[in-house]
Amino acid sequence: MIYDISDVQIEKLLIPAARAGEALARLDERISRSPMKQGFIERQDFTDAISSMWVDGELVHMEDLVLHDAHMDVRVPTHEMTAAHRILRSRRLIFSNATGWAFTAQGLSRLRGKMAIAADETAFASKAVAQSNSEEAETDGETPLDGAFSELDALLARSAATLSAITAGTTPAPAAHREEAHPMVNDPDWDEEERLKEWRQVHSQTEKLPTILRTAILLDAWNMIEVLQRSPWLGRLLAAAFLRDGAVSPDHLPALSTGLRAVPRERRHARNQTQRLLALLDSFYEAAFASMKEHDRLTHARERMMRKLVGRRSSSRLPELVELVVSRPVVSAAMIVKELGTTPQGAIGLANQLELREVTGRGRFRAWGML
Repeated sequence: MIYDISDVQIEKLLIPAARAGEALARLDERISRSPMKQGFIERQDFTDAISSMWVDGELVHMEDLVLHDAHMDVRVPTHEMTAAHRILRSRRLIFSNATGWAFTAQGLSRLRGKMAIAADETAFASKAVAQSNSEEAETDGETPLDGAFSELDALLARSAATLSAITAGTTPAPAAHREEAHPMVNDPDWDEEERLKEWRQVHSQTEKLPTILRTAILLDAWNMIEVLQRSPWLGRLLAAAFLRDGAVSPDHLPALSTGLRAVPRERRHARNQTQRLLALLDSFYEAAFASMKEHDRLTHARERMMRKLVGRRSSSRLPELVELVVSRPVVSAAMIVKELGTTPQGAIGLANQLELREVTGRGRFRAWGML
């Protein structure tokens, strides 16, 4: 599908774009000066991951995602939970790298989960497999275990290549990359590379447009071209990364999926291109507004908890617990024990001192959140 931008009515988009850009800039300035900047950014990652799944029609509970991220699941993780955690890790990966990294060939491959092994490691693996095959050919006859030994040799070759890649400082290819061509996993007619090339053309054609307007067009193009077969959420992360790269929000990665939840689905999926872009620009504004509202709420809650620290000993663990509660939507007793190094009873005692909101209401498994 060719995404045509010639029919976009730019004049109708300028005012909504300016409104969204101003809101995002105000939010970024507020975050940059906030005493809980890092904690708020970490909390936003969880919120955006949940909202992104919601936009794609899946429901994941915030509490379950927080516990899954801390490797403290209370139940077997579902496919939706795994996808939400991948979104969470992708946001962290984008923010931890330099601006512009997400749009490089290496960054896109990493975010798509298709980072290839370096050429020398691939050659090493091929050489090892070829050597094992030649050794098998020299044997006088086949045995029932030949197939098993062949698979084992291939596994050893891949393991050696992975270790070599880690030693060299490169990233080995994930196991899923080898299953890419299987028709039970991927549609063989779905050419992601060609679709990604079309999306990059839109990226080049919009270079002269303002950053906010260009971001909306890139996100709409990603959705309409359907670049990836099973990761539609990546387009929203790339849009957030583009806002960060364009100096609209240099100090944080906007939670754009949160704003999309506030826009009706009919507007987001309208047939008219300009109407879809208007909906996206409105969602940018709603995302910034919701984040500022959440930041103000957390600021007041943090100030209230900080009053509890007056007169405490310098060795008290309460300040650390305050920062942990700010950075996580939910904290369990086990998480407090792991992060602060206290006993389970000590963790419960610390949580009670801060007057946190009880989430579970259970005696055996207790978790808290900010009021």
